[in-house]
Amino acid sequence: MKILLAACNAKYIHSNLAVYNLKSCSGKYSPNVVIKEYTINQIRDDILKDIYLEQPDVICFSCYIWNISFVKELVPDLKKILPHVDFWAGGPEVSYDAVEFLKKNPAFFGVMVGEGEETFHELAGYYIERKPENLKEIRGVAFHDETKVPDIVHTGWRELMDLSKVPFAYSNLTEFKNRIIYYESSRGCPFSCSYCLSSIDKKLRFRDIELVKKELQFFIDNKVPQVKFVDRTFNCKHDHAMEIWRYITENDNGITNFHFEISADLLRAEELALMKTMRPGLIQLEIGVQSTNPQTIKAIRRTMDFEKLKGIVEQIHSFGNIHQHLDLIAGLPYEGYDSFHKSFCDVYALRPEQFQLGFLKVLKGSYMEEKKDDYGLVYKGMPPYEVLYTKWLPYKDTLRLKGIEEMVETYYNSRQFCYTLPYLIRHFKRPFTLFEKLAEYYEENGLDTLSHARTARYEILYDFARFYDAERCEAYKQLLTLDFYLRENAKSRPLFAGDERISKEEFRLFYDREDEERRYLENYENMEKRQLRKMTHIERFSYDVLGDMKEEECVLLFDYQNRNPLDHQAKVFCVTEEIRELCKQ
Repeated sequence: MKILLAACNAKYIHSNLAVYNLKSCSGKYSPNVVIKEYTINQIRDDILKDIYLEQPDVICFSCYIWNISFVKELVPDLKKILPHVDFWAGGPEVSYDAVEFLKKNPAFFGVMVGEGEETFHELAGYYIERKPENLKEIRGVAFHDETKVPDIVHTGWRELMDLSKVPFAYSNLTEFKNRIIYYESSRGCPFSCSYCLSSIDKKLRFRDIELVKKELQFFIDNKVPQVKFVDRTFNCKHDHAMEIWRYITENDNGITNFHFEISADLLRAEELALMKTMRPGLIQLEIGVQSTNPQTIKAIRRTMDFEKLKGIVEQIHSFGNIHQHLDLIAGLPYEGYDSFHKSFCDVYALRPEQFQLGFLKVLKGSYMEEKKDDYGLVYKGMPPYEVLYTKWLPYKDTLRLKGIEEMVETYYNSRQFCYTLPYLIRHFKRPFTLFEKLAEYYEENGLDTLSHARTARYEILYDFARFYDAERCEAYKQLLTLDFYLRENAKSRPLFAGDERISKEEFRLFYDREDEERRYLENYENMEKRQLRKMTHIERFSYDVLGDMKEEECVLLFDYQNRNPLDHQAKVFCVTEEIRELCKQ
């Protein structure tokens, strides 16, 4: 007997914690349980072949909003080539309306409802040794029963389990190389946001803190690049959060990054004081703002003090060591285009490392779905049930915000234009207007339907800046050159940068001295002069590009071996005086 746990992830870099948890809970049945992970971008025929060759007896799919359409298309074909296999589904996308799901998708035999760990253990027992003898004895399942009319049996939801009883899922990390590790130290959420299903589970449960520390140490010892906590509001319990943050700070290996989804306005002075001491890049914080419109915040039943959040985010930003990811949601009640414009500028002013614009997804079973008629919510009939328009946001404005979202992703979240964008915003007065005009420029010039290489974005932004602000053309050229070399260790110059401004003689003199006496490149002790040049770049500017953009000579050295862990920019040294001194000799 072979039971296959199948996950269809959004990207290869992702992993599926759910299937690993299920296998960890299978106990003595574990040798009979196989895990297979795929992505929704894979060719379906390749997945069919791979699963067929496994010859499983039972297949259980982990289902979420992002993969449910893919899974529902895949399983009917799998059923044709594996007709005697029972197909099960589990996860948030099928739990809420399990009976309806089975009616509409007859290729599936059953659904594991809600938390699946204990349910799966009993399900494995049923298939492997008929203990229990009947599926009806298992709490937390819905399945087809041909002896019954109607033929679907739902045994009810299982009691929530003790989270500390879930065995650690990651005994072997070899299969997770170059992938994100997901980890949970709590389940449930204390809040009641109307667009979210997490609020349905009000019973907050925490994994034993000593157990958590032991498991985190395993990640630290194995130098895992990133551990992403899936706790819905990580810092909702101060003592729990503080213990974990203190532990990873004290046991930092200099490599592992930990990601947390938090409510910033809940942070206390003690937590902030600890954060200030952390290694740059040790943690990153995802903070959901969603809107700064008070009427909207009230309507979505969200608890958030924006002024307090603002102060805390600014304080964390001042530390210079923590990546902050801030979110907004378009399509919420009482949030029209102008209101979203304000929310956008409010959040943009906080200078997050990542600024995500999302669109409301009207999830089945959520309070937002109940209120859809009151709010005039019209949304897509297929997952992810994304909003099309509302009472306050017509479809034409949804399209405009889609364009702005793309520009924010391309020009802000890429962190390629950290100096050019602030300077360009001066012309447009407000950041929202800049991205709005960028989206229009893309559409008018047919750029929105094309895929552009990373380096091409610099050329496009240069053309855009020249179109709107031709008087400062040279300033934009130099700022884009700065941004380019901050990220790119390129040996061929971009077209907009013009001719090389550093002479061969200046290059030779600088690297000769640096080879003899390390003044700037201290971490290059074992490298020859040729290697020094390969891992660095020198550029002359006629503006103070790092300062107030006065017209004065500025020569910068870019060190690509030492990058900022928050934005991946090269370390920069001003070597203007050094170059002048060398040229006088």
